[in-house]
Amino acid sequence: MEQWFGFTLAALALAGSPGPATLSLAATGAAFGVRHGICYIAGIVTGMFVVIAIVASGIAGLVLTVPGVGPIVIAPSAIYFLYLAYRIATAPPLGDAVSQRTAPNFLAGLLLSLINPKGYAAMAALFAGFSLGLAAQLAILLVVMVAVNLAWLLAGAAMTRVFRDPQANRVVNAVFAAVLIASVALALLI
Repeated sequence: MEQWFGFTLAALALAGSPGPATLSLAATGAAFGVRHGICYIAGIVTGMFVVIAIVASGIAGLVLTVPGVGPIVIAPSAIYFLYLAYRIATAPPLGDAVSQRTAPNFLAGLLLSLINPKGYAAMAALFAGFSLGLAAQLAILLVVMVAVNLAWLLAGAAMTRVFRDPQANRVVNAVFAAVLIASVALALLI
């Protein structure tokens, strides 16, 4: 029972901490509402299960041990997240322009999970640190990921008013961009 509690607590901390997926869910909730973020969550969770398969099978570790491959794999992700942080930092306040854009979809969530270094680092830490059995770990992770992602989406939807105020929007966007860069940098250092 102690292992279950420890694994669940670690999963909550790792999956729930700010990172590319959680921050994008908050932004999606603020810009498009909860209903339009559900497919995006499904893509993120599905992508994380692919990441889990890659990490648990040892493929990620094997690929990254080949000399020179690590930077080739990591560089495009780092560049993408720097671009994403720039886009977040410079995003205008919510307004009529949002109604002309489309909410992120299942594929966007899937792809985000697949290139998210925080996801790989978190899953590696969870699978290296606990041995509950694969089925139990997957069941706990599914519940935790869905709950955490819904919480970030709902938090974003609750912050819509903040994102509509130009001054508050600028501050929140700058903080989100900085947290995104910090979370990716931390994941790359692990």
